[in-house]
Amino acid sequence: MSLALDPAAQDLLFREARTANTFTDEPVTDEQVQAIYDLVKYGPTAFNQSPLRITLVRSPEARERLVQHMAEGNRPKTATAPLVAILSADNEFHEELPQLFPHFPQAKDVFFGERAARENAAGLNAALQAAYFIIGVRAAGLAAGPMTGLDFEGVRKEFLDDDHTPLMVVNIGKPGEDAWFPRSPRLAFDDVVTTV
Repeated sequence: MSLALDPAAQDLLFREARTANTFTDEPVTDEQVQAIYDLVKYGPTAFNQSPLRITLVRSPEARERLVQHMAEGNRPKTATAPLVAILSADNEFHEELPQLFPHFPQAKDVFFGERAARENAAGLNAALQAAYFIIGVRAAGLAAGPMTGLDFEGVRKEFLDDDHTPLMVVNIGKPGEDAWFPRSPRLAFDDVVTTV
């Protein structure tokens, strides 16, 4: 059985897409980021809670502050990428639920009245949205370099607040010279899927 998505699009989004380690200096515009968000905002989350928050790091001063919190091997990539995004989970996402889940606005208090429940839900659903975001970057013809090699608490203190939990940093742009490491192996279908 074939997929409905055109093979070229399958390659762009999955088969040929890679985590970029170098980038050209071609800028990533606000219009491109807006187009990415306008596409990926439709990805599903539980209760439509949409807890992902995106902090775009554009100024040289902010970039320098962020690079200090990256793992040593990730610093050059983050220092030179045309755009860097800090993806975080908003642990107070429930305040938006009356707007985002209007047919059951009480979900805000019924399911998410306690902070621990919100943090758990926000982390899972923002991670889903982070994956959608990476696919959206690829759909825009750009490469993404998602990284978790960073000082999470340092990034939170430097760029966020106590209501936001950083998930990852994503370098974004057109791939540069020697952008790719060799592709790592993937598990076979039978190693992953079990029918019961």
